[in-house]
This record gives sequence, structure tokens and C-alpha cells, in this order.
Amino acid sequence: MIGENLLGPEPTLLAPDAEVTAALAAGKDPEQIVRAHPESPLAWAVLADRAAAADDEIGAYAFARVGYHRGLDSLRKAGWRGAGPVPWSHEPNRGVLRALYALRRGAAAIGETHEVERLTEFLNGADATAIAAIEAE
Repeated sequence: MIGENLLGPEPTLLAPDAEVTAALAAGKDPEQIVRAHPESPLAWAVLADRAAAADDEIGAYAFARVGYHRGLDSLRKAGWRGAGPVPWSHEPNRGVLRALYALRRGAAAIGETHEVERLTEFLNGADATAIAAIEAE
């Protein structure tokens, strides 16, 4: 069939998380943002980043774990079936990818090697540029 994607599933493109993005840009407290938008993987990823910066390894891991699960919920709601591209270039996808990265970082901090490997594969499968892009931020 003409136009059919023979390489695999179509990319998953999440809807914008405009309220969370605006609240973060305005410098609002991430804890307050999470209270207002607990479904947002981006908000949880920001909390995980803040905890990691404060050397709170367990807190960072826990926040990232919630963001990871909220991210999976968002992906599934958008039609994702457990595999396929989740492009970093689509800005609304970045919250999920950042939550995955934060969980990967948190798992490394607590010595959970198999989780680090699994999340590296997940991130590379979603978008091979995501890890480098996040690390460059």
C-alpha cells in the first residue's frame, strides 16, 4: 500500500503540556506545579532534577519513577503500543524523555545496573538523539 510505514510504528507525538511549561518558565515552584498537575511527567522530571542537584539520590529516584509511570500513561493515551519512536524534536515529548533519563540517572546513582541498561535501550529506541540532547541542556 502506498504511503504505508514499512519500518515500524509511526512516531508518538504527545499533546503540549502548556500549563506546566508556562509555570516552569515563570519560575514557579516545581512542587506546586506537581500538586496542580500530578499527571505531568515533565513536572516530575523537574523535581527529580532538583533532588539530584541537591544530592538526594533516593528522592531523585522516587520522583523520576513517578515521572516514568506518568510518562508511560501519556504515551499509551497517545496511542503508543510499547515500542516505536518518541522524537525529542517534538517538544511535548521532552517531558517523558526527561523523566526516562532522570530515572536512568537515579538508577545509576543507587547501583541498579539492569535498570540503567533497560532505560538506555528504551531511550535509544525512542530517539537515539535524546540522551545527548538532555545531557547538552
